[in-house]
Parts: sequence; structure tokens; C-alpha cells
Amino acid sequence: MNLVSHRAGWSRLPMRAAAFVVLTCVAILGVSGWREWAARDAVLKGAETEMANVARSLTQHAEDSLDLLDSGVVGVVSRLEMDGADAVTIGKLRNLLEARKKAIERVHSLAIIDDQGNWLTSPGTIASTLSDDAFFRHHQLSPKREAYVGHPVKSLVDGEWVITLSRRFNKPDGSFGGVVLAAIGSRYLSHFYEQFEIGRNSSVALMYGDGLIIARNPNNEKFVGRSVADRPLFRDPSLQRPSGAYLFTSPLDGAERVSFFKRSGRYPLVLLATVDRDELLAPWRAAAISRMLYVLALVLLIAIIGAVLVRQLQRGQRMAAALVEKEAHFRLLAEGSSDMVTRIGLDERLRYVSPSSNRVVGWRPNQLIGTDALAGIHPEDRPHVQATVDAMKRGDAEEARITYRNAHRQKTEVWLESTMRVTRKDNGNVDGVVSISRDISEQKNLETRLETLAIEDSLTGLANRRRFDERLKEEWARAYRDRTSLGLLMIDVDHFKAYNDEYGHPAGDACLRVVAKIIATEMQRAGDLAARYGGEEFAMLLPNTDAAGGARIGERIRSAVHGAGLVHASNPAAACVTVSVGGAACRPAFERTAGTGSLVEAADRALYAAKDAGRNRLMMSGEVMNLMAKASGE
Repeated sequence: MNLVSHRAGWSRLPMRAAAFVVLTCVAILGVSGWREWAARDAVLKGAETEMANVARSLTQHAEDSLDLLDSGVVGVVSRLEMDGADAVTIGKLRNLLEARKKAIERVHSLAIIDDQGNWLTSPGTIASTLSDDAFFRHHQLSPKREAYVGHPVKSLVDGEWVITLSRRFNKPDGSFGGVVLAAIGSRYLSHFYEQFEIGRNSSVALMYGDGLIIARNPNNEKFVGRSVADRPLFRDPSLQRPSGAYLFTSPLDGAERVSFFKRSGRYPLVLLATVDRDELLAPWRAAAISRMLYVLALVLLIAIIGAVLVRQLQRGQRMAAALVEKEAHFRLLAEGSSDMVTRIGLDERLRYVSPSSNRVVGWRPNQLIGTDALAGIHPEDRPHVQATVDAMKRGDAEEARITYRNAHRQKTEVWLESTMRVTRKDNGNVDGVVSISRDISEQKNLETRLETLAIEDSLTGLANRRRFDERLKEEWARAYRDRTSLGLLMIDVDHFKAYNDEYGHPAGDACLRVVAKIIATEMQRAGDLAARYGGEEFAMLLPNTDAAGGARIGERIRSAVHGAGLVHASNPAAACVTVSVGGAACRPAFERTAGTGSLVEAADRALYAAKDAGRNRLMMSGEVMNLMAKASGE
């Protein structure tokens, strides 16, 4: 990053900060507005639920009322069909109907009408007949005996709107005998609806299936008998369902209402419960205004703080410009170097990174500035580097040189060597560290290769004799400490000199590599070690392995070499390459006089015993001792 781009970035910072403050304020206002709108919807949903419960309850009440009327009507019909419609029977029923009417508040009127439409229970009081009424014609023309709920009408007795329920009764010969009629008055239903206080400007209306209002609360007298059949509730196909909620403007009083309707499943009735939306939303509106005032106050406070922050950033720009000028010379030198130059602050963040970072660690400077200076260091090396940096920050050391592994963007990791030196303020206090780092991966790889060559056999890839001797001492000490067994196999290629003489040294080298590979496959544990002991002789160190375990592994190796089928005409035992294996095992903790040399000697003695016994076989140290005892006559 050059001086011009650095200044451009700083000049845009106040503008970005101002944009952030504005976006924050807009976000707060937006979220608050959304939450208030959601609260409004919750109020409306709650009102719909309440209206639904009211509508269901009042619909059930209307059905129960008609059921109550019907039970009385059924009783009268049965009495008429059993006793006839003579004057005596009518007189008794008249008294019964009057008593029932007085006992049951919801019953407006009960009457018996003959087959000509004349009133039998009120003779002489009402001159008109009912022969032209819809309910009378229905029963006269239809032989069905079901109850019939008629269209709301004005009562001939007192002019009140009523809803009627009637049943036909027959003469003894089965012909039409007349109608028993019962009615519920509109005033009773309206008075009953007053008990439900669902809002100051709410309403409950019971309507006939064609839209004629039967009863309403409030203002029953004003609206009863009016038809709303042209409204969406009776014309909109989407509302022709058993129940539901919808918003509408009332044709009766012009108020916008939240409503729920319920259609009776048994009678041609529709119950509509509504509440004024403005009244319903008034508490929410008052609370929302209060809450939004708090939000506006918060936004104003944020805006003021943001303005102060922008001014501080502008002041910081002027101070930073001076600092940039001061560091310009340092950057000129750093950016011309092939090594990576970094500046680390007291918070261990990178304050400056030279362009060479792209070559050294694979990252551009702008990707590293502001990040943790120790982030890419290998976990095993980080404690040492951290301790060095901490010492320099405390002023305990002025400079240091350290070597460590660091992550590379394209490679797995690289080795870096860093020379570090503290920087100080004018007052002498430490304000950071300057580090110059270079890639020493090739040097480290060369060192690693040299270390590998020092412990690895170049022909077979197995450990060499030096590495074997070191590991033997280590494993002997571990077995002594842990009181465990230590096994050793010595493996020798049979008649190998004759193989070289017959097939040549390149073939001999190939043969040794095959045998080494077979032996290496038996190193199934992390502690096992296979080594080229010398020439055609190999050794295998088996920690925590007793004689039986060593014998199993040795036999597998012997069998695998034989099974490889390398032709060896000079090997009279098998005509192919074979090996002789000698093994030994001991527990160092119980053999205090023994040492590593005694274990090697025992295994070597077993190897020579295997050769003397005809080669291509395995002999363990214990078997050798038995053979020696037999040879001495014991």
C-alpha cells in the first residue's frame, strides 16, 4: 500500500462511519416499525379469535332455543294426533301453552292452527287467517313431519319480529290437520346478546339464511327486519363456508369492523359478531406511539454520538497523516527488501507488512494487516515465539533471532528465520516490534535430508546400524522401567554371496530390497523397528513382545520371503531365496546382569543355530539352549 492509497482509505473512513450510523438508525426504525405492525396484527388476530368464540356460543344458543321450542311443539303435535282437535282438547292445550310461555322467557308465542289457517288457541282475538303464510303452505303441501323454521315475520299479536318453528299434525285418517307454531322474539335475542361485552362499539346480529336481520345488539329496533342480502357475506363465493373471519365496512352504521361469522349446520341461521376496528386498535395505537417516541429518542442519541465519532475520525485523520509522513522513509526501505518486513503492535497485531509477504508466505500485505502476528505459526513452535515477543514487549530484550514453521497460502508450511528488534516512542517506552523474516525452507530441507541419511539405509530404506543401536538402548531402558518384555529378531539371507556371484550385484541389491520390504510390512506398531544390520543381515526390534510373539513374527517373515519365489539356483534347500531367522526375548527388569549386548548375542546365536540346522528356518534362543544341553549329554 503506497502513501496515496493509504490517504484515500483514511479520507473515506468518516464517510463510511457516517453511512454506518445512518444505516443503524434506519435499521432500528425499520425493526421497530415492523414489530409494531406485528403487534397490530396480533391484536387483530386476538379479536378474531374472541369474535369466533362469541359467534360459536351464540349460534349454539340459537340452536338450543329452537330445539327447546321444538320439544314443546312435538308434545302438542302428539297430543293432538292422539286426542283429536275437539274443543275440550284445544282448551286443555291452550292452558298448557300459556303456562309454558310464562315459564320459558325465550318463548314469544305458542299457537295451534287448523287446516284452514284459523287460530285454534286464540279464537276471536285475531280475525286474520294464516292460510297464505309460507310455513302454513309448506306443511299443507308437504307430507313431511320435520320441524320447519320459517322466514322471520312480524307477530300478529304485538307486531314484534319473530322467528317461527312449526310442525304439521295429521287427522286420524292421515290427512292434513293443521300446524303447531312456536316463535322466539327478536327483543329476547337482542336482550340476551347484551350480556356479551366485547367492545363499546361492537355488535352481534342473528340473520336468516337469506340476509334478513332477526335480532341485533345494539339498536335492535332500528335494524331488525332489514336485509343485507347484497353484502359480500351472502354474495361472495369465498365467504360461503360454515364459518370464518373477515374485515368489512358495515352497511348499517358505516363502521369498519373486524368480524367472525358462523352458519348454523341445522337451521337457516347466520350469526355475525363484530367489533369496531378503530376502537379495537386504540390501546395498541397509544402504546405504539409511546414506544416509537422512545425509539426516536434512541435514534436521535445514536445520531448525536455518530456525529461526534465522525468528528473524532476527522481529527484522527489529520494526526495519522503526520504519522504516515514519518513512516514513509521506513516503508521505502522495507518495500525494496526481498525479505518480509513487518511491524507488530503491543496488541500483537500486524501494523505494517511489506510486499515481499506475497513471496514469503503467499499472502498480500492488505490481507495480513490487522491480523494476529502469530496466527500462522505452527502450534509446536508458537510458545517459543510467544515467549520471545513477550520478553521484547516488556523491554527485557532489545533484539532476537528465532527459527520456526509458518503456514503458507499455497504450500503446506515454510520455515522462517526472523530477526526482531523493539521500537520505542520518544519517551523511551516500547511501542512495538519490527521483524525481518526470510524463507529458509530449502536450508531446513537439506538439514532434514542429512539427518535422514544419518539414520537410514540408502539401499533398503530401513533404519541403519547406527539408528538400530540407538533405539536398542532406548527400548531396553523403557522395558526395564515398565517391567515389560523386549524381543529381537536377526534375519540373514541364505547363500547370499552365491546369489551375487551368480546373478550379479544389481540383482543382489534388488533381492535385498524385496526382503527389506517384507520385513517392513511386519512393523505394525509404532515402536517396532526394522534395520539393515549389515550386508545381507537384518534386525527387527520388537518392544513389549515375548518369545512366542517374536516367533510368530519371525515365522511370517521367513514364510513370506520363501513365498516371494525369487529364483536362487545356488540355494540347495529350496532353489529360491530364503532367510534364516534367530530370535530372542527377555525382560530387562528380571535380568539385572544382562544388557543390550546379551540380547543381541542370544538372537545371533539362535540365527547361527538356524543356519547350522539347514537354513530356511526359525530358531529362538530357548531352543538353542535345549539343543546345547542335548549335545552335552544332559
